[in-house]
Amino acid sequence: MTATTATRRELRARATAELAAAGCVSAAAEADWLLEEAGTEDALRALVARRVAGEPLQYVIGWAPFGRLKLRVGPGVFVPRPETEGLADRAAARLRRAPEPRVAVDVCAGSGAIACFLAAEVPGARVLATELDPGALAWGRPNAERHGVELLAGDLDAPLPPELAGRVAVLCANVPYVPSGAIATMPTDVRDHEPRLALDGGPDGLDVLRRLAPRAVRWLAPGGALLCEIGEDQAEAAAALLADAGLVEVAVHPDLAGRDRVLEGTRP
Repeated sequence: MTATTATRRELRARATAELAAAGCVSAAAEADWLLEEAGTEDALRALVARRVAGEPLQYVIGWAPFGRLKLRVGPGVFVPRPETEGLADRAAARLRRAPEPRVAVDVCAGSGAIACFLAAEVPGARVLATELDPGALAWGRPNAERHGVELLAGDLDAPLPPELAGRVAVLCANVPYVPSGAIATMPTDVRDHEPRLALDGGPDGLDVLRRLAPRAVRWLAPGGALLCEIGEDQAEAAAALLADAGLVEVAVHPDLAGRDRVLEGTRP
């Protein structure tokens, strides 16, 4: 065994022990991620200290995986979750089937995960994204530029070009959907570090979707789809919002974890 190999194993073991003591449930896996990013022992020590202090792992390493993408993230932006890849996959399938020119929009884009995924999976499609929070925009811009996404600053559909009305094949929205009263019960790395604006959906978690659903009909092309992520206990109420807005074929699909959290509706 070489000294380098021995040192790497020792560093991994030490980092794993510190992370486990801090309550990280996947301490060994996290230690591997941190070890991969750290160029030196001092750098590893600094990264472990940040994680032990409660920062999200993705903030500490500076990126998050989403499908086959590697997205830049850090303090001030919502961390994309693997579960959302189910929504993105379904949206990409709809976009591929749409007639050209294919147009997709992602509102409440955060880091731009869904928009960048669509741009990567459906080459040639025009993909736009909107985001209100300046902190999130700072991280979303480099991701959008890398993948050819048009990132616009503003609330929901407000910054979209008027000429896109009736031409959008897929409109995606991972809106804030956590009920205000439930935020205090979330994991500390989420509750204390990720932006509340990206989490808080009002008293029942549906305030933002309630605003978006009737607006979506204006932008969708005939046969176009609105796809949203929702809380697993919100399916019935959220589906009713889409139906009330005039969307049809409203359905709830499981995410990658098997929970009913992907809501879909179609413009007649």
